[in-house]
Amino acid sequence: MPLRRLIQLITGAAAAALVISGCSGGGGAAPVAVGETKRGGSATVAEVNAFTSFNPFSAAGNTDINTKIGHITHSGFYYVDNTEQVIRNEKFGRIEKVSDRPLKVKYTVNEGVKWSDGEAIDTGDLLLAWAAGSGYFDDADARAGTGTKYFSAASDTSGLAATGLPETGSDGRSITLEYAAPYADWEVAFDVGLPAHVVATKSGLNDEDDLIELIQDSPRGDADEPAVNAPLKRVSDFWNSGFDTKTLPQDPAMYLSSGPYIVRDIVPDTSIRMVRNRDYVWGAEPYLDEVTVQFTGDVPAAAAALSAGRADIIAPQPSAAAEGLFEQLATQGNTVEQYSQSGYDHLDLKFSGPFADKAVREAFLQTVPRQEIAEDAVGEPATDVKPLDSHVFLPSHPKYAETVKDNGSAKYAEVDIQGARSQLRGAAPTIRVLYNRDNPNRARAFSLIRDSARLAGFTVEDAGLGNADWAAALSAGSYDAAILGWVGPSVGVSRVPQIFKTGGGSNFNAFSDAEADNAMEQLAGTPDLAKQDELMADIDKRVWESAYGLPLYQTTGAVAFSPRVAGIKPSSGPLGVWWNVWEWRLK
Repeated sequence: MPLRRLIQLITGAAAAALVISGCSGGGGAAPVAVGETKRGGSATVAEVNAFTSFNPFSAAGNTDINTKIGHITHSGFYYVDNTEQVIRNEKFGRIEKVSDRPLKVKYTVNEGVKWSDGEAIDTGDLLLAWAAGSGYFDDADARAGTGTKYFSAASDTSGLAATGLPETGSDGRSITLEYAAPYADWEVAFDVGLPAHVVATKSGLNDEDDLIELIQDSPRGDADEPAVNAPLKRVSDFWNSGFDTKTLPQDPAMYLSSGPYIVRDIVPDTSIRMVRNRDYVWGAEPYLDEVTVQFTGDVPAAAAALSAGRADIIAPQPSAAAEGLFEQLATQGNTVEQYSQSGYDHLDLKFSGPFADKAVREAFLQTVPRQEIAEDAVGEPATDVKPLDSHVFLPSHPKYAETVKDNGSAKYAEVDIQGARSQLRGAAPTIRVLYNRDNPNRARAFSLIRDSARLAGFTVEDAGLGNADWAAALSAGSYDAAILGWVGPSVGVSRVPQIFKTGGGSNFNAFSDAEADNAMEQLAGTPDLAKQDELMADIDKRVWESAYGLPLYQTTGAVAFSPRVAGIKPSSGPLGVWWNVWEWRLK
């Protein structure tokens, strides 16, 4: 999975999209020593959200559960471990920096690596992943509303666009990317995505060779002279939504695997079952023969499933209302771990409708009871709970405290109903708020926001949807504000333009600021960490000054697992416990 999508949408689980910083499927780490432990058996995991897409790389499919399933059914050049180290998977292929000036990087898939239908992973797959993740063919002008955006990738596309088309190798399994400028995230910028031979035939082409020819012959997009490339549009349209489903497709080509597991069954909105990919030898061999995920909405239901033996591992989102359940699980002999995630929940306002007026945005934000929301969501064992005061840094970051002093967050430190009324000047806007109704923390946050905003004269309407539907509505739904979350590992800086850059893959509220865009362009080409921090602090200030929305609180991760299983090592990133699924085993 392309790690360059460094931030991932949390649709309610303790660990998630922000995939984005997703990472590549089961890699080359050797399994832990387990004595006489034998391979085989099955385990069941309770997760919060329902599966919705076999394409976790798209803006609509970029959710926590889709990424976790994608992680164990896809393999690639690297993955990220629980210490946030990038681990190369040389059983899958090789990443080679060819030169520094210009920056050129070669990717080669090893011979014998294949999809579960027997087709080799080759040049076509690499080219498709580049085309989808680069934005190279786009001629859309986000500010003017003209042109075409082809692949709706969740990731930031600024780095991979490079200087031109990739150079393909004579071996049929490699490509070389040349960057126009130094790129800070080059080491985690690219990986294999979806099967090119499937995308080709499903979008009306004869075969993968036709797709390769189409990509190589298509001109680079030019926003000054937009022109629709009809064949490429059919390909990108299928890539964008053709893999979205809540059921198991009748055609196995729609859910091919290149990783340690293959999807076998899906019960819509209820469960998904995966079995071992017996042909998988380009990564660590998994212990378990079968992994089942039960979609269990809240903490009490997940805890009950673990207590009753219906689940072996649960990853619920903690809340103040359910804090005693974890203590109870521990007394039953289960292992319970809670930790700070590299993610946060936030309230975003659309820059349209009633919120096209900055004064209305500022008024609404002045009514948000962030302290109460944070206390309700985080609960024990946290102490001295405080709202998050940065859009780009977490409190553990050395730059956080300094940035908060000057970024404008102090304006919204306290609820100011009278100030909000003054901003509205007698107006009474109606605001529709989108959120995941099946997430207790988000539902509670909505209630608190609604009740407080009413005091200032707003009418707040409930536009919440269930956990299988609300994420897709971020791109196409009718709403004015959204409560959502992101989580991602501390690897790279692409997460910032992914969300805040004009036309960014996960810029759902149409935020656009020329100065912030300029800083993000510099950020992508700045390997110096101190300079990166300065640029991100500038971006943070611009976001606050725009009345973009409010960060609410840093999310807390939690995992509990029975003594029946071993090898569970939660990470603070989007995959949570799933990053090392090949090490899971029965005791």
